[in-house]
Amino acid sequence: MSNSEQLEQIRNGKGFIAALDQSGGSTPKALRLYGVEEDAYSNDEEMFDQIHQMRTRIVKAPAFNGEKVIGAILFEKTMDREMDGVPSGKFIWEDSGVVPFLKIDKGLEDEANGVQLMKHIDGLDALLKRGVEKGMFGTKMRSVISAASEAGIAAVVAQQFDLGRQILGHGLMPIIEPEVTISIADKAEAETILLAELTKQLDALPEGKDVMLKLTLPEVANIYKPLVDHPRVLRVVALSGGYSRDEANARLSTNTGIIASFSRALTEGLSAQQSDAAFNEMIAGTIDSIYQASVAG
Repeated sequence: MSNSEQLEQIRNGKGFIAALDQSGGSTPKALRLYGVEEDAYSNDEEMFDQIHQMRTRIVKAPAFNGEKVIGAILFEKTMDREMDGVPSGKFIWEDSGVVPFLKIDKGLEDEANGVQLMKHIDGLDALLKRGVEKGMFGTKMRSVISAASEAGIAAVVAQQFDLGRQILGHGLMPIIEPEVTISIADKAEAETILLAELTKQLDALPEGKDVMLKLTLPEVANIYKPLVDHPRVLRVVALSGGYSRDEANARLSTNTGIIASFSRALTEGLSAQQSDAAFNEMIAGTIDSIYQASVAG
């Protein structure tokens, strides 16, 4: 990695990674939860203006800093915009001491074999080059697992690692995210299969080609501890996946060495109608609770 200070913070920093990467499909829901209804914007550009205002407000909150938030995942349109006249990635690092990552996936294929692979990412090399130019430390990409299907899970993990090697070739750190749907009956079995497939791919990586993993909080605490300890894994982070913040924090605190990378659980309770004082107090409490759960293990 080009920035040794950022690498050290992600490898050893105490805290968690904020997920501020809602894309086009999830943005209207995120805005509704924030108190911004769809009649507040008339097209996609105005919608993204609204979500950028929300993200900027979060990032500029006094509690949002590198002491408890070690990294943040940004949507492409966030990366391409500015905060206080400064490119977003540069702003969150230089102003807040938070390491920037870029969400690169472009959505999911239809479900097959119990999983959803990522859609083809047109122009990925050009996007990765832009990410480097705009100061991104790494990337994130999401697939979905909805059944304990050995063939499906193997395909998800293989696709993730194929792209991960391409990302590493640009000097960026890939966050590999094979999300297991929290509501499925065979979630624990799916997680056992996923552990085996991730281990197989990690064992095949050459020395010096490390990755990060973003995983659903598991049914069996510490099942992913071998991944935390794997020499090719820089860090394991957890997604909230639809759990409430309280349940996500409770599950996280039982998994040694895993830190949070929450999205909806991070913004829960925030509102566009709050005064700055109320907003900053709410986000400070949220950040502290997720931080405490992240360092508990």
